[in-house]
Amino acid sequence: MRPVLLPAAAVLIAFVPAAPAVAAPAEPQQKVPVATGYGGAVATVDLDATKAAISVLRRGGNAVDAAVAAGAVLGVTEPYSAGPTGGGFLVYYDAARRKVHTIDGRETAPKAMTASSFEGIPFEEGVTSGLSAGVPGTVATWDLALRRFGTLSFRQALQPAIEVASKGFVVDQTFYDQTAANAARFKDFTSTAKLYLPNGAPPPVGSVFRNPELAETYRELGRRGPGWLYGGRFGAEIVATVKRPPVTPGSTRNVRPGLMELSDLTAYRALLREPTKVSYEGLDVYGMAPPSSGGSTVGEALNILQALPHVGVHEYLEASKLAFADRNAYVGDIPGVPLKELLSDGFAKERACLIGDQALTPPVAPGNPDGSYGPCAQPTGIASPTAKEGPETTHLVVADRWGNVVAYNLTIESTGGNGIVVPGRGVLLNNELTDFTFGPAPGDPNLPGPGKRPRSSMAPTVVLKGGKPVLALGSPGGSTIITTVLQILLNRYDFDMNLEQALAAPRATQRNTAQTQAEQGFLDAYRAELEARGHQLVLNPEIGAATALEFLGRDKVQVVAEPSRRGGGSAMVVRSR
Repeated sequence: MRPVLLPAAAVLIAFVPAAPAVAAPAEPQQKVPVATGYGGAVATVDLDATKAAISVLRRGGNAVDAAVAAGAVLGVTEPYSAGPTGGGFLVYYDAARRKVHTIDGRETAPKAMTASSFEGIPFEEGVTSGLSAGVPGTVATWDLALRRFGTLSFRQALQPAIEVASKGFVVDQTFYDQTAANAARFKDFTSTAKLYLPNGAPPPVGSVFRNPELAETYRELGRRGPGWLYGGRFGAEIVATVKRPPVTPGSTRNVRPGLMELSDLTAYRALLREPTKVSYEGLDVYGMAPPSSGGSTVGEALNILQALPHVGVHEYLEASKLAFADRNAYVGDIPGVPLKELLSDGFAKERACLIGDQALTPPVAPGNPDGSYGPCAQPTGIASPTAKEGPETTHLVVADRWGNVVAYNLTIESTGGNGIVVPGRGVLLNNELTDFTFGPAPGDPNLPGPGKRPRSSMAPTVVLKGGKPVLALGSPGGSTIITTVLQILLNRYDFDMNLEQALAAPRATQRNTAQTQAEQGFLDAYRAELEARGHQLVLNPEIGAATALEFLGRDKVQVVAEPSRRGGGSAMVVRSR
């Protein structure tokens, strides 16, 4: 046993075919972060989304049906993190075929975008603009997932979200705080101010927030299908908003128009991709391939740690530092990403040999994943910085009675996306294109380009043992997603924590940056030890907001959400016994 790393710290869907009666527990009226039971399980950041997914499972739907229903509800209740005009990545374990599939629903750049489109633009000015809006991938993801792996129609899967948007949800402190933090830019767009700043201020905590325009948008999507967005009237309205943002008269904000055309929407496709895979201590860890860097960076760090004789806090930070150096140098939506070599044991051993008693001085240089590995090769590449990446994403996990599992990250990038609501549609646009490197940066794999998908850190992850799932997890948090997922895996499998402890434990994130960000509990426990070894630490009050589930044997499953981060999450099972 290796040493411990950290201290432990309903919407009914009448049209789904009725399943056999089960002893369903009473619906909670408040978020509960941990649930254990049988017949299926769900964890999201939001009680309404979790209830919707559980309702789908109870009435005979499968994990994909439930995940899409929950994702659509999150577009209502977590609109600053998710929505039909965003994107994401979905990892699905198919129990019947014992196979892991992944769907790439990442947004794409318009055909008119070039490597220099963001050059000279301040980052925050790029965020709040039409220029930052990528071609949405979420609706295409839902459609592809349902057609290939689900049992519900597209229209049926949207019904819970329509009901929540119509009837409303209770504003909590997190929603209020996020609205207030965005109020200065929300007021600069007529459509956004009308929806999210009624009477000129954020909706108060405890009030009921309704979004009838989004309810109607979902109804039309259900009636007309995804083509209504990808080339139809809704798509035309998105393009018009991108090209002519509805700026409030008198606003002094410099709002740049975007480059999107209707033909960009018509050309969009969500893609089935092969997952990444590494073996770690007898487990098979599956994740997302590029343009996500989640699977490759988590996987490389696990390989590096497995090559070390001892793993503790110091080694965790150093492995993450090295993996991020290689991520920044090699991973993007480009041909020829050396994914096989980045995830090879030989490359991991070559990188692991650089880890000693003292911290490597960041930024460290990338390695050379060329297939020819010596006992301890010194890197000769040039380090590149870890670019800014919006922290607000959301993640959910679902398991059904048949053993199918979904881990799903969806996002609109920054909190509130680009700040612009499509007039009459009740939905914010994304700012995903600011995930590209702004440049100039010759040779950077993540420079923008026509049709490219910006590199992401989203890391929905499914872990198998003997071909069957044992764990699924993921988190929001921008580039801290990778370290959050990595740390939870280490907590669970190396450091003798159960799943609840693994999520609750205090976090730290090292992404090849001069300072390691850490939560207060981590600083309290490890600051003196790590600073003595050359690490520089700085407070980050909150890192990630994970959801996860674990199979406990005999069809029993435990599902876990955050107890407090980002307001806490909601976990439920179909039946408790």
